[in-house]
Amino acid sequence: MNNNYSAIQELLHQKADLQARLNLLPYDGNPEIKERDGKKYLYIRKRVGSRLTSTYVDVYSDELYELLLRNAREAREFRKSIRHMDKELALLGYSDTELSPRVQLNLDFARMHMKSNIYDQAILEGVATSFPQTEDIIENGTVNGMTATDVQKILNLKHAWEFILDRDVIRYPTDYSILCHIAKLVNEGFYQDGGRIRGVPVKIGGTTYIPPMPIETIVKENIEQILNSETAPDEKAIRLCLYCMKTQIFNDGNKRASVIFANHYLISQGGGMMIIPEKRVPEFKTLLVTYYEDRDNGEIIRFMKEQCLESF
Repeated sequence: MNNNYSAIQELLHQKADLQARLNLLPYDGNPEIKERDGKKYLYIRKRVGSRLTSTYVDVYSDELYELLLRNAREAREFRKSIRHMDKELALLGYSDTELSPRVQLNLDFARMHMKSNIYDQAILEGVATSFPQTEDIIENGTVNGMTATDVQKILNLKHAWEFILDRDVIRYPTDYSILCHIAKLVNEGFYQDGGRIRGVPVKIGGTTYIPPMPIETIVKENIEQILNSETAPDEKAIRLCLYCMKTQIFNDGNKRASVIFANHYLISQGGGMMIIPEKRVPEFKTLLVTYYEDRDNGEIIRFMKEQCLESF
């Protein structure tokens, strides 16, 4: 299996990406038209276990019917591709091991709080949104009164969270390749390859700190060093997050990618979640500047342990 590491890695990324896109489809099932009292209504027909279910959608319209047909076609293609990838993974020797009960509970806990986590991350990024607006974007893809850029950022956060909460991806080691794929997802629509390591100088507003150019081998070594350190999982997650933020590995989206990357590790360990709460964002940003400028005496780690970790 070690010789097939790169191929397995790529297939798992592709599979999780397809699974995330499947989960993002607003309707999952085949459209069904029912008539009652001379009016037509649209339902979604789907097999759940051994039962066929029929769920009401709305009054019939040509546009909605075409949307349901398109969703059904896309879902079939996604599932077909996922089945094909499962066969390829089996041929490469990949074993679909069971998750521990603790990690399964952690996944459910993270999915349950995904909307609030995305809202808190959006606030950290300076996105002008409210929780109801964020919820509407996550559920429906659009909302009035917000810029297209802010809407795209929230949708990208949803896609990245869906990626790390995939059962296959949470089994996968937390490493540089996972970080790059998360960065690619949070930068989707803004950069052609948002997961590529930064190749241009950057400055960070509000601080004198100028991040040096990142070198891939050194970034990988530092991530591995943090993961292999003799510290508790929650502190490892915090240090991963802060290291990736300070290094500014990518052209953009570093805070978003860093938080989700750290959560991939923490959830895989059954350690809960790490998120910077909306009401603590100003304090966190002040501490982050101090950390960037090497004037921090461990305050930000203490702050994140006390204010940013959620257990279950």
